[in-house]
Amino acid sequence: MPGASPATRLSLAQALVAARENLDVAIARGGLAAARADILAADHAPLPVLSTSAENVDLKNGIGAGNLVRKRIDKKIGLDWTIERGNKRELRTAAATRAADAAAADVEDVRVQQLIEALSAYYDLLAAQERQVQVEEIERGATQLSNGANRRVQAGDLPAQDALRVEIETQRARADVQQALLDRQRAAIALAQSIGARGAAVEPNLQAEDAWPVLPSVDTPTADYASLAENRPDVRAALARVQSAQASLDGALALKKSDVTIGAGFEHYPGVSTRLLEVRASIPLQWGYGFDGEIGRAQASYYQAQDALDKIRRDGALELQGLQQAALTAERRARSYETEILPRARRVAENAELAFRRGAIPLFDLLDARRVLRATLLEAVAARTDYSKTSGAWTLQTRPDLLVGNR
Repeated sequence: MPGASPATRLSLAQALVAARENLDVAIARGGLAAARADILAADHAPLPVLSTSAENVDLKNGIGAGNLVRKRIDKKIGLDWTIERGNKRELRTAAATRAADAAAADVEDVRVQQLIEALSAYYDLLAAQERQVQVEEIERGATQLSNGANRRVQAGDLPAQDALRVEIETQRARADVQQALLDRQRAAIALAQSIGARGAAVEPNLQAEDAWPVLPSVDTPTADYASLAENRPDVRAALARVQSAQASLDGALALKKSDVTIGAGFEHYPGVSTRLLEVRASIPLQWGYGFDGEIGRAQASYYQAQDALDKIRRDGALELQGLQQAALTAERRARSYETEILPRARRVAENAELAFRRGAIPLFDLLDARRVLRATLLEAVAARTDYSKTSGAWTLQTRPDLLVGNR
């Protein structure tokens, strides 16, 4: 394409490294930072309260002469401090800490999903590149056949109707090339979007440079899906939310232990005494209300978190089972195309080409053999793509270090 910028070659490893810290992961990290700030907000005692007042101001007889200290005003200053009972601070901090653990697991979950999305987009681009190569080769063959058909028509060796059929096939092949180019551009943009980092412009002219890799073998169907599911970040996040809800429930129950507020004050009242000390304590009386609303809400949140954990555990195990089965099926399908179906389609097409040149078969049979080969080539690309995507997703869900290391 004239004037087009050169393609940026990208390996799968580079795509995965970029996807680990893309914008979606950055957004999740923002939630983690907020959750960690909540720990600081929770882990402190109630602040002391400083109070001051001026009382017994005699508006009838006046307050006397002199400065403020000598005037007949009852001046008071005091300090009050609430002492929490029932381990409220510890429970409040524990709830915030577990919520932060859940947010950290959410970051890992988002990262895994972004890695899977980037891997899928990378193989989509690789498949689009291969489809473009295949259809361009088919278009060149169709053009050569069309040129040969026109020469045979001029020589009176082929009916004009057959030459017209060949020309139609050639035009269809050219249209397929244009569609393949568009599909490749769309796949490149999708990959660029999945790996885009904060503040980085979308690079739409990417080129996948890896060949179809040999991914780690998929485990046998005897895998312990329940144990594998426990290591999933979404399950860890749900478990941390249950623990946070439990701490919040304990904190709500602790409200039944009323906090005590103690204080001391100093009073200065000329004419009476300039050195008066006050010591006080107060405690709320839970008459008519025992924090049933707060406790009921905390209980509902706990049961909701527990149900969510059970659902995520079940869905996670089923997802892993389905993903493994899909990877095994895709592997068998891809190998079938590579070792059996595609070689047979090539032999049929080659034999048809030879037979047509010798005049042993009509043009229709040759075109049909070419159509079968074209469809088989594209299906083989699709099979390799499905295998690479499902096997890669399985690996990222169970052994991500095999693809992205321990970073």
